[in-house]
Amino acid sequence: ESIASGVCPFPSVDAACQATILTIQSGIPVARIELLDALQIKASNVYSRLTLPEVPTLFVEFHGTEAGVAEQSERFSDIVADLGGGPFEWATKAEDRSRLWQARHDGYLAARRLRPGASAFATDVCVPISRLAECVTATQREVAALNLVAPILGHVGDGNFHLSLLVDLDDADEVRRATLLMERLAELALSMDGTCTGEHGVGQGKMKYLLAEHGVPALSVMAAIKRALDPQNIMNPGKIVTLD
Repeated sequence: ESIASGVCPFPSVDAACQATILTIQSGIPVARIELLDALQIKASNVYSRLTLPEVPTLFVEFHGTEAGVAEQSERFSDIVADLGGGPFEWATKAEDRSRLWQARHDGYLAARRLRPGASAFATDVCVPISRLAECVTATQREVAALNLVAPILGHVGDGNFHLSLLVDLDDADEVRRATLLMERLAELALSMDGTCTGEHGVGQGKMKYLLAEHGVPALSVMAAIKRALDPQNIMNPGKIVTLD
């Protein structure tokens, strides 16, 4: 019946993640909750010609009755205030909602503009919602330590977040550091009882993490199913599980 969309800046990534955790744990039926870190907001301001504060920002959406989405927005606003965030701006008209979410909609293209000519590599992980703040802040420290450009955009309501790694493929050392970051991120997520990928999939690049994540029995079952459905191994061969 009604949709409310909102945008809220925070003083830190930790505060934004804590707001996400509290929103989920409080039972507020949020339909979407997305995180853009300060670098991603900076990119979006340039690309989409916006004037958002260049700080970590949550983009939220609530669905329900007119009274219901108003109540949900107000409850979320209380959580925001307790964590030093705000102001929380929200709207229900379609054109106003689109305006508020412009930075999110243009996220990928905006990130590419941070380093024109660089190649973009997307990777993601997913952790239990209670470990979200810890994982995102640790990831930012790794990005800084390795001197890389990697804005963060997360579908944080389920603990999933993405890095857009912007890499000069002609710089062998930078490629090495980017590869190291992706490895460390996957290992970090697994250490927090998460998964090496939330959306992007295992494919070939993350096959090496499946044993640690699922164990031999689970991988054996996956391989048995693969053999039963694809005995000639012609459907995406060499991905996810290896067949002897």
